[in-house]
Amino acid sequence: MIAERLPEHVDVAIVGGGPVGALLALRLADAGINALAIEARVTTPADPRALALSHASAEALGRVGLWGDDPSATAITRVHVSQAGTLGRTELSSTEIGLPALGYVVPYRALAGLALDRLKAGKAAVALGTTVTGVDRLARYARLSLATPHGRRQLTASLVVLADGGQLLAGFDDVKQTVKPYAQHAILATITPTEPHLGVAFERFADDGPLALLPNGDDYTLVWTQTPAGAEEKLALSDAEFIAQVSARFAGRIAGFTRVGARAGWPLALKTLDSVVGRRVVMIGNAAQTLHPVAGQGLNLGLRDATTLADLLSITPAAQLGEAATLARYAALRRQDAGRVTRFTDGLIGWFDNPNPLLKHARSAGLLALDQIGPLRRGFARKMVYGAR
Repeated sequence: MIAERLPEHVDVAIVGGGPVGALLALRLADAGINALAIEARVTTPADPRALALSHASAEALGRVGLWGDDPSATAITRVHVSQAGTLGRTELSSTEIGLPALGYVVPYRALAGLALDRLKAGKAAVALGTTVTGVDRLARYARLSLATPHGRRQLTASLVVLADGGQLLAGFDDVKQTVKPYAQHAILATITPTEPHLGVAFERFADDGPLALLPNGDDYTLVWTQTPAGAEEKLALSDAEFIAQVSARFAGRIAGFTRVGARAGWPLALKTLDSVVGRRVVMIGNAAQTLHPVAGQGLNLGLRDATTLADLLSITPAAQLGEAATLARYAALRRQDAGRVTRFTDGLIGWFDNPNPLLKHARSAGLLALDQIGPLRRGFARKMVYGAR
């Protein structure tokens, strides 16, 4: 529900009303916790991105009405992984691990719009058009400075959760962010296959950078990692030339493509924190970590952050919500999953970006082994769906 008047104090203030922040806010509202989501937007902006959600993420969203029979969502039933120029390949299948789908692809604007709508209409309180300009963390509470449609305001909270608003981290003396530039850009485009995709996603490690194809409606969403110069060159290609280059990298895997939509590019970097908790504050989602898109794990990791935090706060007495012991418990609960997923995605880039011929053959052998050893393949698929548990 929209907070027409801001309260003076809340138990939990959540900065960010996107899918991660909304999931947390709605879970806390169901648990009877006095929480407020603070969102700078009033409406959902146009955004060309597509989101890859694991089946477990869709289930977590569905528990609070953020997922259902969405006609814009496309199921991923198989994921085909291969390395160009070698025999190395493997395929993950939802039927092998007893699920209807490994995951789903949904337009960002659809999921973000649903999150905003649920916050407006649900039990969780939300302050729209409101920006947090500062957080002053004291011994017993945190004081937030806000820019609202009605002017400057302040409120206090026992706990502040950053689901967005990563720029606020600069003001925290007990949390340090590390940024590792990849010297790579991602190219995003919608591309139409010659033949129906049948719910199959592709991850193709080409010599000049990995390509991911995510089934999205009748089309694919293409995410192609390139050097900055390579991205500039490919963004300048004609549609026909661009399609020809993508087709060449999927030769023998996909019959071809008939058209490509508008293309966009952005630089890639790994952003991590030395601690996801500080005095009276917790970071989740993109505020806690920003990953390379190579394995499509960023949003799923953020949703698991929100789910774990909601589970913990739901059984924590109100007087202990922002206490150091509670925050340390959350950090411990998330350390294994977040650490392994971050190392995995970062490692993939280093592992597959190395042109050494011996490493190329080793990578090929690794993919073939994964394909041939059923328990290993199924275990890997479950970790992609559920995280490191």
